[in-house]
Amino acid sequence: MNDTLSPAFYIRDIPVYGDLILSPMAGFSDQPFRSICRELGSAMSYTEFVSAEALSHNTKRAWRYFEFLPFERPMVFQLFDNDIERLATQCQRAADRLGPDVIDINMGCSVSNVAQRGAGAGLLRTPDKIAALFNRLSHELAIPVTGKIRLGWDDQSRNYLEIAHILEDNGASAVAIHGRTKQQAYKGEADWNPIGEIKAAVKIPVIGNGDVKCVADIDRIKAQTGCDAVMIGRAAIGNPWIFQRKDKAQVTFAERAALIRRHLVEMVDYYGSDYGVILFRKHVVKYIKGVPGHADYRVPLLTCFTADEFINLFSQWENEYSLDQQIADPFEPEWADDCVVA
Repeated sequence: MNDTLSPAFYIRDIPVYGDLILSPMAGFSDQPFRSICRELGSAMSYTEFVSAEALSHNTKRAWRYFEFLPFERPMVFQLFDNDIERLATQCQRAADRLGPDVIDINMGCSVSNVAQRGAGAGLLRTPDKIAALFNRLSHELAIPVTGKIRLGWDDQSRNYLEIAHILEDNGASAVAIHGRTKQQAYKGEADWNPIGEIKAAVKIPVIGNGDVKCVADIDRIKAQTGCDAVMIGRAAIGNPWIFQRKDKAQVTFAERAALIRRHLVEMVDYYGSDYGVILFRKHVVKYIKGVPGHADYRVPLLTCFTADEFINLFSQWENEYSLDQQIADPFEPEWADDCVVA
């Protein structure tokens, strides 16, 4: 299909056929969920961020984060660390060993045990280290290297333009920016204006991120910033159809039920029967939110320990839903996005 379409943009020489991308989210952007989002329209796949230190110790769990399916390409491996030598070494190992299309450096994680150690958003406080790292990676890696950043450490040090120029000047092939500081974490509102400033200041592709909650937000952030693509995180959990530009209210219960079943099976196949069900719980609570009757089934579904138990209970709800709901008014008002278009 890609042979008949024009790329939305390129990461160096890699064409990207689409302008919506699933964000790399710890605990969510695993192979099963990435694959679902990719099929529904996410233009490329980012892994969860992976510790270079764990890779250096050959931790099996850390290397497993990099497992991907061929159709997910372009495939981006995201790594983090505060040690530049170790980070560069593990980026090279990951590239040589598993063949991703792109290596991405996480400079946006706001979690204290990452950022306070100088990794993730902590790197934004050391521009010289960022310059040295990207200069080395862009010369040593055969594949493109990109970065994901925030506006800065706090409102007093919003150095996003400086960092963006450093990335471009030292060989980065794209930059993704979340419109908040490290100090904000995910509180308050994302500021999209700096994304537009970066887009105007650099020639490499710019990916906008932060508070894209519905389809209207996709259009708004692109119009306001001119960004090449939009990265969507939390809004995709429970509504991966957003990559088809469909809001929650446009997704039928039948579509949602079919994907719940499929996602559960894929989690069990990938993680094993017990652990797969446990990990799926955080997805199902988002899939069912707002569906009539969800309050009665939320806790029972979240306390299932086997796939069979889950499917039996879910089937009971499906039957009740089919009998009780009117076709003309299938969803409660809270099912719709809390997206207000001015």
